[in-house]
Amino acid sequence: MKILPIFFFLTLSLSALQTSDKLFECTEIFKERKSELLVELERIDEQKQALSALKTATENLLKKKEAKLKEQEKRVEEKLQKLDAQKKAIEELTAKNEQALKELKELKMDRVAQTFAKMKPASAANILSDMKIEDAVKILQSLKPKIVGKIMMKMDPQKASKMTEILSR
Repeated sequence: MKILPIFFFLTLSLSALQTSDKLFECTEIFKERKSELLVELERIDEQKQALSALKTATENLLKKKEAKLKEQEKRVEEKLQKLDAQKKAIEELTAKNEQALKELKELKMDRVAQTFAKMKPASAANILSDMKIEDAVKILQSLKPKIVGKIMMKMDPQKASKMTEILSR
């Protein structure tokens, strides 16, 4: 019976030795894997730092570009304001010039009308008959109705009729 406990003890010792060897192998594997993981963790940390540096550089570049864009937008806005002011000034000058031209034409027409008003009706009728109807009508419009009547009496009836038709519009 003493053999059985010894056998049991030996079996248990052998089993313990095998378990101890397996534990040793597992420990070695874990150490190797741990070192691999540490290397991988270090590589990931380096990539993280590089990514962080890249992110910072990108943000700085973006801020510079935004500032440059705002400056350009400001210059464009200033130019647009100047152009609007120039456009307004040109429009005002154009309006003044048109008004001055209109006044000049009126003065000129008044002088022409005065000239025709001083002429004898027969002479005025001859001159107006030789002119374009539109121009003759403009002159007649600036004259007093009494004078227009006298001039038209001395004109060719067909021409006088056309002018009267245009005057009545």
